[in-house]
Amino acid sequence: MTDRTDPADATAGLTDATAGLTDATDPSAVPTDPIAVPTDPATAVPATAVPATAVLTDSDDNRRQVLYWRLLARLFDHEEQPALESASLAVVEDIGLPSALLDPGASVDSVVQRHPELAEEFDGLMTPEPEPDDTRDRAAEVRRAALASKVLLNVFSTGSGTVSAGQLARWQSDAGWLERALGCPPGGLRGGRAAGAGLTGGGLGAELGTVEADLVQRMHLREVLADPALAAKLTPSMSLIEQLLRDKGNLSGIALANAKSLIRRYVDEVAEVLRTQVEKATVGELDRSVPPKRVFRNLDVDRTIWKNLTNWSPEEERLYVDRLYYRHTVRRTTPQRLVVVVDQSGSMVDSMVNCTILASIFAGLPKVDVHLIAYDTRAIDLTPWVHDPFDVLLRTNLGGGNDGPVAMAMARPKIAEPKNTVMVWISDFYEFDRSQPLFEGIEAVHRSGVRFIPVGSVTSSGRQEVNPWFRERFKALGTPVVSGHIDKLVHELKTFLT
Repeated sequence: MTDRTDPADATAGLTDATAGLTDATDPSAVPTDPIAVPTDPATAVPATAVPATAVLTDSDDNRRQVLYWRLLARLFDHEEQPALESASLAVVEDIGLPSALLDPGASVDSVVQRHPELAEEFDGLMTPEPEPDDTRDRAAEVRRAALASKVLLNVFSTGSGTVSAGQLARWQSDAGWLERALGCPPGGLRGGRAAGAGLTGGGLGAELGTVEADLVQRMHLREVLADPALAAKLTPSMSLIEQLLRDKGNLSGIALANAKSLIRRYVDEVAEVLRTQVEKATVGELDRSVPPKRVFRNLDVDRTIWKNLTNWSPEEERLYVDRLYYRHTVRRTTPQRLVVVVDQSGSMVDSMVNCTILASIFAGLPKVDVHLIAYDTRAIDLTPWVHDPFDVLLRTNLGGGNDGPVAMAMARPKIAEPKNTVMVWISDFYEFDRSQPLFEGIEAVHRSGVRFIPVGSVTSSGRQEVNPWFRERFKALGTPVVSGHIDKLVHELKTFLT
């Protein structure tokens, strides 16, 4: 995997990734002759008059510049530039780094296994601490440029043609190293296991997801799943799970069993992250209409002393207590109903997965009655399986159009007590000719006293796209669209349900 068919797509997120490394190179300083390289101004010798390696080792700025130009050349042109390769090799060897950093076939893992001392250098590589007194350690910048170029090329230069399970696994590992270089844990920028961890990848996170999705699409996934040895190399991710859900109807036997195993692993990993957040919620407001239970463990010592201070006897230096005060421990037991409606059209796959898992977690809380509905042009009530998100996902059929009013017709009968009900509607709200009927249904539900929460998407990157027509009307209704990051939805639900 050494080149890309569409360099513009591959490098869309590189600005964010390299922003912390150093100042950008001035293109006007780059000579048109591929062998010529910038020379130290202190020497009046033209760059073409001496060997490239001699010039490049003369200035840290020139060294760094050559490494970055090799990075760009590799990303935009699969043809190797001999002058840049030889010059880069001279730089890497001169600063004491292994030449394997320039091998496009070597993963970061393999480099680190042979040179374990480099592992720590990759952590936070692209977010270096500022130098004291605004000074620049140019030698350190060259070293960072060499290491960063390796990570960026392995992640964004993915080649073309069929991708094997081993290549996908290698890319996922290299993407993890890029995330570490940016100060995030592996998975922190991509959708998937880090969902809900509070990390947003912005444009770069979305770009990583796009590259991974492209790799998954280029795999012969059915053949890989049919081979247990190859399937074992796959690491579950949002892109892979989406592909498995779309293709599950064409799988059988060993392939289907391996697909289900991957989906189960992914569900369990994401659920563990989300469950940690949800369990931070309190179990409900104190019910002060119920007298506190008069047992010793509920005794409020501080309040008892404060309320009996008038009985203090200075002569005896003794406090006489004529009334004991106890803490309220009984919580309100009014059941809260959560109705989750999820658009399962093709553009909402990540939301479908995340919200299914989130609904199952809330369904496990005491006094929370959860109902789950999925829809495209038809609606399906998945409430009987809401406690097992794995079962829910296997019963969905991704893709198709949108018919929100059909889903609303199924959801409204589930509202028993409006003031104790929250309805979460996850969609991009592109309804074509059904927009007005859907909004009228939503408006009626909201005015009945139901807490209505529209969500544009639920992803780890927080990227969302919502029909502007709906966005403006939700804002006027007093129910603005919740930010697409799953953390925000968890917070909104905890506030209402606990």
